Amino acid sequence: MTTGTVYVIGTLDTKGEELHYAATLVRSAGARARLVDVSTTRHSGSADVLAADVAAHHPDGAKAVLDLGDRGAAVTAMATALTHYLLAQRDVGAVLGLGGSGNTAIVTTAMRALPVGLPKIMVSTLASGNVAPFVGASDIMMMHAVADVAGLNSVTRKVIGNAAHAAAGMVLNDIPLPDVARPAVGLTMFGVTTAAVTQIRTELEETHDCFVFHATGTGGQCFEKLIDSGLLTSAVDITTTEVADFLFGGVLPCTDDRFGAIIRRGIPYIGSVGACDMVNFGARDTVPARYEGRNFYIHNPFVTLMRTTPEENTAIGTWIAERLNRMEGPVRFFLPLKGVSAIDAEGKPFHDPAADAALFAAIEKNFTPGPQRKLIRLDAHINDPAFAAAVVAAFREITEENS
Repeated sequence: MTTGTVYVIGTLDTKGEELHYAATLVRSAGARARLVDVSTTRHSGSADVLAADVAAHHPDGAKAVLDLGDRGAAVTAMATALTHYLLAQRDVGAVLGLGGSGNTAIVTTAMRALPVGLPKIMVSTLASGNVAPFVGASDIMMMHAVADVAGLNSVTRKVIGNAAHAAAGMVLNDIPLPDVARPAVGLTMFGVTTAAVTQIRTELEETHDCFVFHATGTGGQCFEKLIDSGLLTSAVDITTTEVADFLFGGVLPCTDDRFGAIIRRGIPYIGSVGACDMVNFGARDTVPARYEGRNFYIHNPFVTLMRTTPEENTAIGTWIAERLNRMEGPVRFFLPLKGVSAIDAEGKPFHDPAADAALFAAIEKNFTPGPQRKLIRLDAHINDPAFAAAVVAAFREITEENS
């Protein structure tokens, strides 16, 4: 069986000895290795793929990467070039990067563009700190270099050697995706939409492999990362609360690319406005002073929820509708007229019909219907059994039509 190649990537102008050592160990373990140079300064070292060859994959050509005279700009440009380079290769079995801050930024940028499941190991001097900006929604393995990647010694030989053998081992012992007869569907959920998603998931599990994602910002990014990777073939995205945090400074925000994967892939999509009645903050004393006097709900000592206003909901609805209009695949978007979360119901602390009405009105005003794209008003609460049943029925309709 032919296995993929381990791409060993780094800046050979400063890490040549270490990178050659890693590539040699990969080959000694029985895997193929390709040493890729992403240096942004000229040097005399050798590599299987020269920095100029990588730089040529930048959309603006090599001149946009090399000899810029500004290291920060060069690192950013090389990260873009490496991303395009790796995506153009057809034999990538694993990616192994090693280095300091510059190479970590370059290599992990490219790694995040690769599919989930493809092995990615980054040996970095920054791996003992906050690695969220480097990992994002991907499955990158951050391995702390302990000592700087600056020469081979008893520590770096062992750390780099372990990483090289790990990369080789993952390529040589690939875990194939199971031949599952059931297609995969992604569902988004929050505590306050659990009742709805649980009922939907229970019914869909008869025919689909269900993946539930907690709508915590990162959760939504992982949901869309798997869609971009082709691992999810449909979506039941009823919990879009991350948009509220993104627009109004909450601690669980999406990015500007929320819904982007669905737009790009055109998969069957069911959506709603679950938990768009709230913005999430940490402990009560962490809420920004500009929000004093608002309607707060203390979920626990570490989580404070703030009720969205009609004005904020107008902005949320407009933002969501604009992205729904860019979806070319089958879309069914539900408006639960009796409330969008467990605490947005009659007698509950976030019950605010005027705020909900503003949300619904903004979506209706800006939504462009079409043969594939439909907006559905439902006289039910989001956690009512009738809502879940309607979602399941619509899901069955659009997935069967587009099977």
